[in-house]
Amino acid sequence: MKKGLILTLVLLVGVLSLFSQTLTVWSSEKQVDFMKRIGQEFTRDTGINVDVQMVTFGDIKSKFLTAAQAGEGPDIIVGAHDWVGELALNGLLEPIPKSAIELDKFAPSGIQAFTYEGKLYGLPYAIEAVGLFYNRDYVSDEEVPTSIDELKALAKEFTTDETVGFSVTANDFYHVYGFFSGYGAYVFGYNPQTGYDITDLGLNNEGAIKAGYLLKSFFDEGIMPQGMNYNIMDSMFMDGLAAMIINGPWAVKAYLDAGIDFGVVPLTSIEVEPGKSMKPFVGVQGLMINSRSENKAFAMEFIINYLATAEGIYQFYIADPRLPARNDVSQIIEEQGGPVPADIVAAFTESAAGGEPMPNIPAMQSVWQPMNDALNNIINGTQTPEDALNDAVSKIKVAL
Repeated sequence: MKKGLILTLVLLVGVLSLFSQTLTVWSSEKQVDFMKRIGQEFTRDTGINVDVQMVTFGDIKSKFLTAAQAGEGPDIIVGAHDWVGELALNGLLEPIPKSAIELDKFAPSGIQAFTYEGKLYGLPYAIEAVGLFYNRDYVSDEEVPTSIDELKALAKEFTTDETVGFSVTANDFYHVYGFFSGYGAYVFGYNPQTGYDITDLGLNNEGAIKAGYLLKSFFDEGIMPQGMNYNIMDSMFMDGLAAMIINGPWAVKAYLDAGIDFGVVPLTSIEVEPGKSMKPFVGVQGLMINSRSENKAFAMEFIINYLATAEGIYQFYIADPRLPARNDVSQIIEEQGGPVPADIVAAFTESAAGGEPMPNIPAMQSVWQPMNDALNNIINGTQTPEDALNDAVSKIKVAL
């Protein structure tokens, strides 16, 4: 660990007096209490106070934009990776040197999510991606599908007038992106050095069209009924009436409370074609530093060596059971426990680690509605997958 390294360098050059004596952190409610406790450790070690302030999650980005542009606001914010593009574009985030962190300890998708134009603008503490839930009353651990063909065969076996063999929110692009990426479709072209190329859209290529036909086949073959939506799917699984569904880790606690005996399969272990596996969208939560802060060195020290350590991220997980973004936190969960069984955490972590971060640029906002409309038209049969996806890409290009 590099604890004290950044702070020591600051002290050695004798600039301690240039910094104010309080670090301010904006965080949503669930993380506040434990961050205050870690802040007390930081204060004992450094003499620098930490003021953790609760701000409603949906307000953090907008308030930070206003405050930071005026040279005010917090030193650190806790937020989502898809804020990075807008905040970095406005010059409001401080890059974090990759040499100062243990990159190999973090999920690659988490690091990519906070990377913008080749620079790292935040450290991830949680990653999130959907997986395949299966009810063990229908599907045993030995029978879990490893391909779409196996999934379909199992689903047909358990599809009746009262039960559903398989379900996914098929008209929601977020939930079905894994089918698209598995066949080689993508949103924007991506280069690790230069970032996303919004002129390179891969949502109507050959792979995307294959994904469209696959989604339609779930309905055409009677596996999923028309009218299926998230709420119906969620309720059916909770009531023991669905054998397999695609959903996210946010649903785990409710299913556990309902007494469902279930397991989770990482989507990355399910092939759409031989050698081609699904890669779901990944959402990432992390810690970012105000580039206009007078306390950047201390903020860096607090994030790298206190909050984003294995133990720190375990505390994030206990407070808000999202999937830890560090690989070594799984061992702590196995030893010390947590609100979600270790095998479920491991499955979702694997799904997220091999997934693709949702693009962290403002242009992504122009993608969701056209793609959701295209999916509705494909499912309802009002357009062919080719026509629906060509129309969606045209709309996205106009919006951009």
